[in-house]
Amino acid sequence: MDTTILTLPGSYYKEELFQNHLHFQFLNFFIMEKIKNASPIRPVVSQVKNNTVSWIGHLQNDPMDHFAGQTFICPVDGTMNSIQVYSSVVQRPGDIVLTLHEFDDVTKTWKSSFAQSSITINKTDESKWLSFSLPHSLLIKDRSYGFRLHSAGAMIGIGEFVRGSSDPCSFGQEWNANSHNMEGVFFSWFSLAFKVEMVA
Repeated sequence: MDTTILTLPGSYYKEELFQNHLHFQFLNFFIMEKIKNASPIRPVVSQVKNNTVSWIGHLQNDPMDHFAGQTFICPVDGTMNSIQVYSSVVQRPGDIVLTLHEFDDVTKTWKSSFAQSSITINKTDESKWLSFSLPHSLLIKDRSYGFRLHSAGAMIGIGEFVRGSSDPCSFGQEWNANSHNMEGVFFSWFSLAFKVEMVA
């Protein structure tokens, strides 16, 4: 069997490089225009009051891990930027991990996480907002989501707001769990101090 090898003239390669250059220039222009015309980053769901704390992590002499989280209904279509929580007390410095999930309101079930962020905090982070960067994750209007916080080595008190029993949260529920009860419990009259910031 005879095999014919076709060679392409140099002008073809030049044309191909030129077309690729134009394509790159167009994509770059398109991206820059999207950034220039993008909506500003803003909190779309927030609860900034706190009158007590919810603990995450564990003390050095306590083998039980404590977890905290918050569910919320997204009010707009948009792209995540960050989630902030309020650090009231840093009992023991260390790393905190935040995972973002879709959440089933009916069955009270966390779905697999689709975004994650971690930060390292120390004693100087007391009474400050802690920001977890979560860029590029798409959230859809009217869907339920939630974030969970845990720490393998730290012990941090996250700001929490306790409401009266006649005034449940309209946007979601607080979640608390520990290593002896990983399913945890949900509270309508408690809420973490948090901000969900999006480009929307």
